[in-house]
Amino acid sequence: MLVAPLICALFRLAFILTYAPDKSPVNHMRKWWNCFRYGFWWGMDFNAYVFLYGLVLVSLPGAFFPDYYALGDTVRLVGLLIYLAVIYAAFMGKMIFYYHFHDIYNVTIKLGGKADKKNLLDIFFNQNHGLAILLGYVPYLWLCSKLINWLLGWPLIDCPVRGEDWQQYGFNALVVIGAGVLFYWIRYGGTLNHRNKPEFDEVPDVVKNDVFFGKAVIDDLVSFELACKSNVSEALTHDDETSSRIMQPLLGRTVTSSDNPLAFFKRAAQGAKISKPSHIFFLLGESHAQAGLDSLYADLHLMDASKRFREEAHTLSIDNFLSAGMTSRPSLVSLLTGIYDANLELNERELFWNKTVPSAMPLQMKKLGYRTEFWYGGGLNHGSMQHFVPKTGFDVCHAGPDFCGKDAPQTWLGVYDHVFLEKAADIIAKSDEGPTFHFLYTTSNHGPWNMPFEKYGFDVDKIMPGIPKALKKDCKMMRRLAAAWYADRALMKFVETMREKFPDSLFIVTGDHTSGLIPYQYDLVPRREPNFRESMLTTFAIHHPELTPDMLVGNTIGGHMNIMPTIMELIAPKGHEYYSLFPSLTETIGHVVTPTCWMTEESVGAYASGMSQALRVLEKMLPVSQDDAKFVEEREAYCEITGWLVRHPELLLEKI
Repeated sequence: MLVAPLICALFRLAFILTYAPDKSPVNHMRKWWNCFRYGFWWGMDFNAYVFLYGLVLVSLPGAFFPDYYALGDTVRLVGLLIYLAVIYAAFMGKMIFYYHFHDIYNVTIKLGGKADKKNLLDIFFNQNHGLAILLGYVPYLWLCSKLINWLLGWPLIDCPVRGEDWQQYGFNALVVIGAGVLFYWIRYGGTLNHRNKPEFDEVPDVVKNDVFFGKAVIDDLVSFELACKSNVSEALTHDDETSSRIMQPLLGRTVTSSDNPLAFFKRAAQGAKISKPSHIFFLLGESHAQAGLDSLYADLHLMDASKRFREEAHTLSIDNFLSAGMTSRPSLVSLLTGIYDANLELNERELFWNKTVPSAMPLQMKKLGYRTEFWYGGGLNHGSMQHFVPKTGFDVCHAGPDFCGKDAPQTWLGVYDHVFLEKAADIIAKSDEGPTFHFLYTTSNHGPWNMPFEKYGFDVDKIMPGIPKALKKDCKMMRRLAAAWYADRALMKFVETMREKFPDSLFIVTGDHTSGLIPYQYDLVPRREPNFRESMLTTFAIHHPELTPDMLVGNTIGGHMNIMPTIMELIAPKGHEYYSLFPSLTETIGHVVTPTCWMTEESVGAYASGMSQALRVLEKMLPVSQDDAKFVEEREAYCEITGWLVRHPELLLEKI
C-alpha cells in the first residue's frame, strides 16, 4: 500500500523542483514538511483503496482457497501497477496543464471536451514531448514492479492459531474487523471522524499561505476529482460575440473585447442623506434567516433581539430580502466584489488573489475615506479568504482564532460568536484609526450545532414556554433553534456595545443565506415543508441616528447587491462616482434577480425548478406555480458579466 503514496510524494517533489518559484527548503522546512505530511494523508483519499484491493481481492479469498493464495502476489502486482500507471498519467497531465494554465487541474479541463482533438494531439506530441511521456511508462513501471516485488519478498507475520475453534473464529473476526477499521482510519486521513477528513480549507496555514505550495499539497488524482466535481459556468464557454449578445438587453449596447461591462454601471451619488458616520459596521450573520422574524413563528422567540432592534425609530428593515448566493461562499464573494459569483468560485481563482474589480465594496469604501477591516470568526484559510479578501480592498483582515487566542472556545468553523464579537468590539473600541468600515462575519449558527447553549443562557422553558412537548424532546432540532437564538443575541449585543462607544455609527445587519430553521414536523404550522420565503429569504436591517422611513421610499423587497449602493447614496457627497450593477434601496425596487432566484412584491421563484410561489406569510402551504421563470435575460446577463471579467483578466484592477 505504501508504494502509491511514495510515488505520489516523489511526483510532488518533481512538481516543486520544476515549477516552484523558490525550490530550496532552506529556512522553509516547516512549510515543506507540512506540505508532504498533509499531502500524504489527503492522498489517502485514493491510495487507501490499494489496501482495500489487497484485502478484499487477495487476502480474504486467499485464506479460503490455497491455490488462489499462491497467485496472490501476482494479483497484487498487476492491480497496483495498473493503479500506478493511472497516477503517472495524472501527474504528467498536471505537469502539462500547469505549463499552459499556471495552475493544477481546475474546471477548465471540462472545456477540453469541445476542443479540437487533432489540435490537442498536435500540442501533446510537438510541444509537450508526448512521445517521451508515453515511452516513460516502460522504465517507470519496470522500476515500480521491482519495488513492489522487493516489498512482497519481506517475511510475513503468521496469523496465530488458537486451540479452540470458537477462539480462532473470534480472533479471525477481530482481525477482519480491525482491518476494516484500519482502512477507514487511513481513508479519512488518520482519523475515524469524517468531519476531520483532509480537505482544502484545512490545509495548514504555513502551506496554504504560499500560493504555489497550496497547490503542490494536493495529489494529482485528488486535484482531478475536485476539478471534475466543479461545474463549468456557461459564461466561460462563450465567445465574446455571444457574451455581448447576452449582455445587450441589460447594457443597452454591444461591447467589444476591450470593453469593461462595469464601465456602463458607473453612477453618481445624489447627495448625502445622513451625516458621514465615524464607523460603519456591516454584520453578516451565518444563517441569519427571515423566517425567525416572521409573525408565524413568534412563539419560538428565536430572534427577539433583532425584533427589538428593528422596532427602534431609526432602524429600517425589509422583510423580503434575497441573498446573493444560496450558500455562504458565493454570498460573501458577491457582496465583496459587487458582481455575482455565479458559481465561478471567484475566491478560489488565483486571478482574484492578484486583481479585483472596481465595483468591490471595500475598495469603494476606501475611496470615501474609510479604513477597511475584515473580521471573520474562523480561519482565513477557509475558502482561500486569506488570498481573496485582502485584494477586494481591505486594509486589515482578522481571523477569530488569531485575535481571540488559541484557547478560545470554537466550533469546527470558528470561534463562538459571543467571544469573537466581544473581543472584536474590545479591539475596535481601543483603536483610533479614524473613519473605519468594519465587515464582520460570524460562524456559530451552523451544523452540527453542538455548542453548550444552556451555558450561554438558553433555557427552553423560559424562552419557548408554549412549544409542543415532542419538540422539546427533539435534541437535534432544539440545538438548531438554540443556535439561532444564541447567534442573534450575540449580533445584537455587539450592536449595542458599538453604539455606546460610537453613537453616530451606521449598522447593516443581514445574513449570508437562510437555513432549515423551522421545525415543520411538529404542530407549529399545519404543513410539513417550508414555503419559498422560508427557504430563500435572509434578513436586512440598517440603523443610523438620522435614518427615517422615507429614505427607503417604501421598498418592501431588496437583495444583498442593493446594500452597497444604498450606503453610497446615504453618505456619499453629491456627484461622487461609484460602481454598482444594481440600484440603491433609496430608489424604488420593482424586482430582485440573483443567479438562483427572482422576486417581485408578490412572489418569489427559483430558476432551477422554474417554480414560483406567493411571497406572503401564511400558515398553509402556498400553491406552487409552474410558470415561465421571470427576468431570465436579466439573470443571464448578470452571470455573463462575471464570466466576461474572468475571461478578460486584463480588465481587472492590478493594484488598489
